[in-house]
Amino acid sequence: MMKILITGFDPFNNEKINPSWEAVKQLPDKLKDIEIIKLQLPTEFKKSTEVLFENIKNISPDFVLCIGQAGGRYDFSIERVAINIDDARIPDNSGFQPIDNTIFEDGKTAYFSSLPIKGILKTINENNIPGSISNTAGTFVCNHIMYSLLYYIEKNNLNTKGGFIHIPYIREQVLNKKSTPFMELSTVVEALKLTILAINNYKKDIKLIGGLEF
Repeated sequence: MMKILITGFDPFNNEKINPSWEAVKQLPDKLKDIEIIKLQLPTEFKKSTEVLFENIKNISPDFVLCIGQAGGRYDFSIERVAINIDDARIPDNSGFQPIDNTIFEDGKTAYFSSLPIKGILKTINENNIPGSISNTAGTFVCNHIMYSLLYYIEKNNLNTKGGFIHIPYIREQVLNKKSTPFMELSTVVEALKLTILAINNYKKDIKLIGGLEF
């Protein structure tokens, strides 16, 4: 049975919830012949990496999919690349605020997702869920964990594949934030289920228009 480790973050920046974990925890423990292992990560640069690495070591998943909140985005944003920099606009939940810090001195400048990002995009779009390929995961904890994940996989010569997806706010987070985009939690959960199935179905990624002209 294929095993996928899927993570979400705890709330940060004065939010009461984090939609990434709200969605992840609603996923079933099994989807077809796929075992789904759910993990909440702290929104902290150092600790999130420690928790993730420990769980990968103990679980030995075939795939790791990390989910994070991107307030202000409109759709299901499938990240293509993570860069080797921490540059925090706000402190993390431990109070740590790195500025222009290298994540791993022996790491590459950037790592690309090893998930079938275009296959995922095609699958969710065919099910009428808005999605896009994103070429920046930011420089906060989301980029940090995506980069760290792919670094760990390479340095330990694992057969595991990994990647990251950003999701918008959910409805209850924007009740007092006029004109702020959101996605229904039920839609996010469905998109994650479709993503897991796409990861299992696409052994190789496909070529699909998803680039930007600027």
